Amino acid sequence: MARIYQSASMGEAHIRVALVHERGVADLLVHRVDSWGLARGDALWYITKDKQDATTWLFVTSLGMAEVKICFVDNYSEAGWQGPHRCQGRFGR
Repeated sequence: MARIYQSASMGEAHIRVALVHERGVADLLVHRVDSWGLARGDALWYITKDKQDATTWLFVTSLGMAEVKICFVDNYSEAGWQGPHRCQGRFGR
């Protein structure tokens, strides 16, 4: 399940992501869920302020420094990888 903590430090983050607004540019389409229990796989994220509660700590950076480009979407059914990617499985540890 993807319980995400946004780190203020690139050094402590597990993965670097860039936020994009165009779906076609994104590697991963993410839907934000409202509860811990609804987080599933890589694409349904529950964002927590408690880093000890998180499965993945991420750092938001520029496109050039990012390992994954993400775009937030409004529906569960739209969420998921936009094709094979080397980071599949990294968010839902």
